Amino acid sequence: MLDKIRHFLGSIFSNHNDHNIFAIGSSHFALSSKNYSKIKNLNEVEFKVFSQNGEDGIIDYLLYSLNIQKPKFLEIGVGDYRESNTRYLFMKSPNKGMIIDNETNLRKKVSRNVKLWKGDLTIIEKKIDSENILDIIKENNFGKNLDLLSLDIDGVDYWILKEFPKDLSKIFVTEYNAIFGPDLEITVPNIKNFDRTDYHHSNLCYGMSLRANVNLMIKKNYVFIGANKACNNAFFVHKNEIEKLNINLPSLNSLDIYTQSNIRESRSESGDLTFLSGEQKLRAISDCKVINLDSKSQNPVLIKDLFNI
Repeated sequence: MLDKIRHFLGSIFSNHNDHNIFAIGSSHFALSSKNYSKIKNLNEVEFKVFSQNGEDGIIDYLLYSLNIQKPKFLEIGVGDYRESNTRYLFMKSPNKGMIIDNETNLRKKVSRNVKLWKGDLTIIEKKIDSENILDIIKENNFGKNLDLLSLDIDGVDYWILKEFPKDLSKIFVTEYNAIFGPDLEITVPNIKNFDRTDYHHSNLCYGMSLRANVNLMIKKNYVFIGANKACNNAFFVHKNEIEKLNINLPSLNSLDIYTQSNIRESRSESGDLTFLSGEQKLRAISDCKVINLDSKSQNPVLIKDLFNI
């Protein structure tokens, strides 16, 4: 009984706090939008409401600039939806969206953070991979007229992204692994039920490099417009929409500034934070296998061999 009371009181205070956070975010965006036409770099508009970092601000800027008032969205990898790239959008107006995650009791957990009756939100509790993603999109009629697609599953993101058809959404937000550096086109292998902790205890060997991300999106008709300051989420806009933005486009010759991440989330074999930084992160996963997409063989290679560690 005591646990139930604690949970009830906790939910009351949490919801009240979230309401205040939402109000502050809305006020901020209302003021910021007056200067959106002057923005030259995505980092100028970063602002966190319910996203993990400053993605909320970047997304608000892009939607405003592209004149998308009620975005249809798809977000893959949302946890319990407390921190996500589309939660603010759903709370802001009655949008149509779909969220997917392998979180247990996902619908129940999501309902604690948003009022489901306020919009058309499809909730899918499933482990996503390259074999089932297109079927899920088709079954739920989300293959057309998407405005925003966010992909962040800390795993085989590249292989899922590869399956998406061209021109699927106006805006893409995709997670990349800054530890893999700015130059090599690499990704973890397409392993069924990939888990970043199982793959390496440090939690550092997952996903794709930014170069792999950018090159793949170019093939799908998208333009890389920058990344967040945390250097873990890349932003892309469809080539037919890019002229609506006034920002300076990044040079693809060097992606170095987008891989200088100071996030220190490494773990020991017992699961404790070890706070590795710089090249220590790469050395920690030197024996991990990745796919060098620039190689004809496409066979797994050790990180230490690719980086000459």
